[in-house]
Amino acid sequence: MRIAIIGQQDFGKAVMEAFLARGDEVAAVFCAPEKEGARPDALRAAAEERKIRVFQFKSLRAPEAAQALAEARADIGIMAFVLQFAPQEFVSIPTHGTIQYHPSLLPKFRGPSSINWPIIKGETETGLTIFRPSDGLDEGSVILQKKTPVGADDTLGTVYFDRLFPMGVDAMLEAADLVLAGKHKESVQDESCASYEGWCREGEARINWASHVDFIHNLIRGCDPAPGAWTTHKGEKLQLFGSKKHLVRTFGAVKGKIGEITSISAGSMSITAQGGQIEVSKGKLGSGKKVSPAELGIAAGTILGS
Repeated sequence: MRIAIIGQQDFGKAVMEAFLARGDEVAAVFCAPEKEGARPDALRAAAEERKIRVFQFKSLRAPEAAQALAEARADIGIMAFVLQFAPQEFVSIPTHGTIQYHPSLLPKFRGPSSINWPIIKGETETGLTIFRPSDGLDEGSVILQKKTPVGADDTLGTVYFDRLFPMGVDAMLEAADLVLAGKHKESVQDESCASYEGWCREGEARINWASHVDFIHNLIRGCDPAPGAWTTHKGEKLQLFGSKKHLVRTFGAVKGKIGEITSISAGSMSITAQGGQIEVSKGKLGSGKKVSPAELGIAAGTILGS
């Protein structure tokens, strides 16, 4: 098939390479312009290496974007990690329209941080959706979905890089084949089950040690490796990674005060929260590097977040 890739970064690159590897033709690549000083976009660089024409429009609403896609004469458009808004007059240009990847089980967790939030909210299952892009945010008809469990100690990194990334590449190939063969079904999303979550950024990633240990554990792993759940030590930002939780079910048996580091070693640091303790394996203090707890220079007995 002849395709147009609309995407960016490593996921967009992996999707493009998967289509090329099986003999499909990439007629054009559309990716957002890099911000000043940013690293070269991985998709753009890979496409240019292969002499594939690349377009970087500030907006896909621009008439020039529609003209470029029309001239590509694509059978289908493939949206792989797209943060730009793509209007209907753009996505409808390819012969068989356009399909888009979203890393959640739509209509749940619409929005830009859809991998973080299921983990933060304690979901035991997530997945991915290939759907038709519409003018609403992640609201288009569903073509296929794939599910994956979320384990008690899974992080954003393990869920995405180990599962949703490779599963997503395969799902884009599968969905494109179904659409071109006319064998796909499109299901309207059930709005009664819909949820939208905004960005998970620094403000959302701050730890409140008075929260229950379950919530703190989920927050740390849902922000691991990015944006990094954080607290403070002597007014300096301290990000925590590699969380495990230890529940204490006997009233009054929790060791230490809320937010207190009760033990620290080369491999772990334990901090008291409501209902138990959080054990973390890595920390990043201020502008320093991510290191083991013993390398942070923080003593047991310290109360974080105060």
